[in-house]
Amino acid sequence: VQLVPSGGGSVPAGGSLRSSCESSGPIDDKNRFCMGWFRQAPANEREGVATMNADDPTTYVDAVKGRFTISKDNAKRILYLQMNNLQPEDRAIYYCGASIGSNHDCWYGTLYFEWRRFGSWGQGTQVTVSS
Repeated sequence: VQLVPSGGGSVPAGGSLRSSCESSGPIDDKNRFCMGWFRQAPANEREGVATMNADDPTTYVDAVKGRFTISKDNAKRILYLQMNNLQPEDRAIYYCGASIGSNHDCWYGTLYFEWRRFGSWGQGTQVTVSS
């Protein structure tokens, strides 16, 4: 599956952004599908932000709980990440990823943010937050 991201940008601290990720294939496969958002700051490892399985359970990393919301539109095949109250530490390149065909990969990918479990990736989009 191909993933095409959009969004990102630059905001002052406390601002909001929304990122989107359009999939070339259906994202409502209940048995073997999941998607997620990850981010990578300079000199850091890629880390999980928020993930979602096809039947909608979501998982958030503690650093973004209460500020970020992951959602999707099955009909449009789009995954969203709404980012509110952005802080300078949120500055990073944000990536959307998808795993299709493996319950095992989705289990570890979504619950434990094991990004290598996601086989498809969109290009990253930059999020910059000024203090």
